Amino acid sequence: MPADRSHLPEVAPDPPFRFPVVGRHRLANGLLVRTIEHHTMPVVSCVLQIRGGAGADPPGEEGLAAITADMVDEGTGPLSAIDVSEGFARLGAEYDVEVGPDATSFSLTALSHFVDRGLSLLADILIRPSLREHDFDRVRTLRLDRLRQLKDVPPAVAERAFLFLMYGDHPYGHLPIGTEPALRACRAERVAEFHSRVFSPARATFVLAGPLSHERLLDLAAGAFSRWTSGSPDSTGTEAANVEPPDLPRRLAIVPRAGAAQSELRIGHLSARRDTPDYPALLVMNAVLGGQFVSRINLRLREEKGYTYGARTGFDWRRGVAPFALQASVHTAATADAIRDTLTEFDAIHLARPPSDEEMALARASLTRGYARNFETAQQVARSVAQLALYDLPDTYFEEFVPLIDAVEQGEVVRAAERYVDGARATTLVVGDDQAIAASLAPLGYGEPQILPPDA
Repeated sequence: MPADRSHLPEVAPDPPFRFPVVGRHRLANGLLVRTIEHHTMPVVSCVLQIRGGAGADPPGEEGLAAITADMVDEGTGPLSAIDVSEGFARLGAEYDVEVGPDATSFSLTALSHFVDRGLSLLADILIRPSLREHDFDRVRTLRLDRLRQLKDVPPAVAERAFLFLMYGDHPYGHLPIGTEPALRACRAERVAEFHSRVFSPARATFVLAGPLSHERLLDLAAGAFSRWTSGSPDSTGTEAANVEPPDLPRRLAIVPRAGAAQSELRIGHLSARRDTPDYPALLVMNAVLGGQFVSRINLRLREEKGYTYGARTGFDWRRGVAPFALQASVHTAATADAIRDTLTEFDAIHLARPPSDEEMALARASLTRGYARNFETAQQVARSVAQLALYDLPDTYFEEFVPLIDAVEQGEVVRAAERYVDGARATTLVVGDDQAIAASLAPLGYGEPQILPPDA
């Protein structure tokens, strides 16, 4: 019988999502351990997450957390950096480190029958890194070289400058990589002091996911990290999330880039915390406004006006107050019009043009369709559970996500947009040719622009 091609096939709903049980444990030294049985592959993935990211950098020492994390695998005991790298390679293990605003995460993925040896090496470098001065000098030089390279990358320049415009001298006001003056002034002994103060089991969570029982995974964690005793619960200091951000004025800032064919834009303001009860409504709101290809801002700036190859909005989530912003690279001649259109859309979603039923359906679908694919591998599962720990979310969060999104109504989106997105509060940053765009920016009503260097 020939196939009927006159109608599109109906899309069946996704089956209910079930997240695996998360085992909760605490070792005698205070280390929190989360275990998840994940039996799809003979691989165990682990994430050791320490509460202490770029937001823990002392004033004037921006980049200290990140360079400390970089130094961890530079050697331990008699092992050199090459020995450590080859040690992981011989096991076929993947090692990685990531420094965010609120946490530093070390991850390891290895075959089940090698993971105990991989964890032993991971524990060695985390608990007693060598932190040798000649290694520090080399790592610092590499990071300084990278900072100089980033001055020629407009999105990186914009990211750095926009954080400064949002947070000023707040602990969140810089990228994890830090600044040139701070890195030049940094010394190896400061790395050792930071490691001793921040790398403590009392402020860490260890997540393991793999095809082993909860008991076996816990045994692996205990075997590797029970000897970790440095630091104390009293040494955590003031968390960046608990520092009130400054009340900075709306403004226009420009990082001059003479002759640039495009302007790199950031438009936004400080908005919401990750723990807000409005989080589901904000996700749907963002999907309507600028969080997907068929969102309003992308359709307007790309499809209707042809200003850009793509524009998107989003929240840069963290434990404290996060910024909401547009990111886009637009033709230089279209800079002012793109800013004006963006600010119009920021306000229209809760004033002149609330989301339609079709927009709501598309937004929900973009967030929920194929949601289970986010948890296919042990590595995805481990990283996801680490996020639960970072944001103090319940273990049921992932199972509840799709029903929460599906339950968001238009009125909730409008109220969330009214509360958290405001064109009148938005600061605009342009990385581009200031001479070419100056006259067109004047009617926007920002006043005299603030001129920033490329390493603001």
